[in-house]
Amino acid sequence: MSSLVELKQNEALEEITLEPVSRIDLIKYAGASGDFNPIHTIDDEAKNAGLPGIIAHGMWTMGNLSKLFTPYLEEAFIQDYQIRFSGMVFLEDVITLKAVLQDSSETFLHFKVAAVNQKGEDVIKGNVTLNLYI
Repeated sequence: MSSLVELKQNEALEEITLEPVSRIDLIKYAGASGDFNPIHTIDDEAKNAGLPGIIAHGMWTMGNLSKLFTPYLEEAFIQDYQIRFSGMVFLEDVITLKAVLQDSSETFLHFKVAAVNQKGEDVIKGNVTLNLYI
């Protein structure tokens, strides 16, 4: 698809599959975000917190989800972004990002979005509204 305005209701944007989550991804994100909670970077700390291993920052996953809309930044901007964290992301998880157009108007496009792990489980579900430059 070359343009957002060509998208029809219930059509999907091209899915994006991320590389497996690595420890370095999470260390870099911790530095960039200032979120140094050790459950995101230190195995023993995650296990002491009752987790099976370190988990990705929820906002790391949410930030990656916005990559679905990067190819369209010349057409629109993200007006609203509402998500629900519905699962944890662990090291080596492979996350696929998805967006389906729910409805549209002359100015807005409303998408249902999700980030899904390699087991087909949603780790994020939500909605994104794009505001078209017109």
